[in-house]
Amino acid sequence: MSYQHRWIDGSAIDLPVGKVVCVGRNYAEHARELGNEVPDAPILFIKPASSLVPIAPSFSIPTDQGEVHHEIEMALLVSERLQNVDALTAQWSMAGFGLGLDLTLRDVQNELKKKGHPWERAKAFDGACPVSGFIDARGVSWKQPIEISLEVNGALRQRGNTTQMLFPVFQLVAQMSKVFTLEPGDIILTGTPSGVAALQPGDQLVATFGNTLKVSTTVTARENTEEVAGNEIRERW
Repeated sequence: MSYQHRWIDGSAIDLPVGKVVCVGRNYAEHARELGNEVPDAPILFIKPASSLVPIAPSFSIPTDQGEVHHEIEMALLVSERLQNVDALTAQWSMAGFGLGLDLTLRDVQNELKKKGHPWERAKAFDGACPVSGFIDARGVSWKQPIEISLEVNGALRQRGNTTQMLFPVFQLVAQMSKVFTLEPGDIILTGTPSGVAALQPGDQLVATFGNTLKVSTTVTARENTEEVAGNEIRERW
């Protein structure tokens, strides 16, 4: 299924599909659970537009590259071009808020880390960023902490809130804008709380954003595209 930004009622959002700018280790407990140092500056990376897929009613994961870990995150949809802005400007330049999964090929990532190589193969593959529909930014209040959570097969796996972030949401966006120009239609992922673990085909997921958004979905297995292509070539010959 091709991806298009949508509101939570399913209607299309009139913004192009852009890149996804992510931050690693924005929750201290998540950094510690993976044996990583807690950073003193945001660790930023990008997923391409081709990584985006709708999170519901289902999404697929590769099954031939080791463990695929879930990382539930608050997702922000950018409405205006942002370059070297402050936190207040960043706050007023969001179209909407939702949920995203930063899917990670953990075994692949660990091998890349050992060799000192970039992480893109583990983080930026096709379908690596399932996202929900978005809540209109005008309907989100920041007077209280916003909690996100993820249940897998009825068991709570991840839960965190905005007060636990090492780099608060809009300060983070402002810092991102000093590194990458953010364009309308870009998505920002703001980091994942502790509790990440492997997904399996058939898993039933429920993700929540405060009391406003609740998304249910199913994990499916992705075909090995290289194997399928090879079979097609052999059939032709």
